[in-house]
Amino acid sequence: MDQYLVAVVVGIVEGLTEFLPVSSTGHMIIVGHLLGFDGHVADVFDVFVQLGAILSVIFIYKERFYRFFTKDGWDMHKGLSVWHIAAGIVPVMAVAYVGYSYIKQYLFSPFTVAIGLVLGGLLLMLAERLTKGRETELVDDVDKISIRQALWVGVFQFLSLWPGFSRSGSTIAGGLIVGLSRQAAASYTFLIAVPLMFVACTYDLLKNLAYLNKDDLIVLGIGFVVSFFVAYWSVLWFLKFLHKYDLTSFAWYRIALAFVTYWYFYM
Repeated sequence: MDQYLVAVVVGIVEGLTEFLPVSSTGHMIIVGHLLGFDGHVADVFDVFVQLGAILSVIFIYKERFYRFFTKDGWDMHKGLSVWHIAAGIVPVMAVAYVGYSYIKQYLFSPFTVAIGLVLGGLLLMLAERLTKGRETELVDDVDKISIRQALWVGVFQFLSLWPGFSRSGSTIAGGLIVGLSRQAAASYTFLIAVPLMFVACTYDLLKNLAYLNKDDLIVLGIGFVVSFFVAYWSVLWFLKFLHKYDLTSFAWYRIALAFVTYWYFYM
């Protein structure tokens, strides 16, 4: 397949899946295998399109990110603060740094992705089951999240280190379990994704930039732009979706995709 078309396809997949609870990493691994898109250039490309998705969230929540750089943004008694963001990302960043090599070497395959898709889907179902009938008790405003809840969401984020589990799936499900509404959990998930993904992407880029040449820059640029616009509309659609529906449909999609993946690659 033409490399420019590959850039568009992968950019669309990344933009659609990065912030939905379906595992963007899992989808990228599967699509990469299907397209024969692998190697160091593919690794850098996957990271670069993630940066496009990150930028879309910064654009959507620009007022809130601006507030984090003000005095009020550091006051945990005046709504969501930098401390709430730190509570949700620092623990998983530490674990990811220690386990980076192992994760990259042993967990990036269609088989491990299929396992993560199923387990993550079951977690979403469990979270919905535990909160059913308790909707009025849940924290429905991201500015009312406690430090304790933020920390617990960060603990659930450990699960996302297994490709296929989904970072957003793990944190949204974890948010529901610790008392957040779907909307509050999703908004918090998107906000903590930015610094976490930025650090992870920068780390990956620095490790692989030496393998790029000038011809690769156009491909990276196409993927970045496509990912930005698709992720922008994907996030807005998902936030509207959560006002009317629960996460069960995503859980069933994940399980179905896991079985299709296993059948295609191993049967």
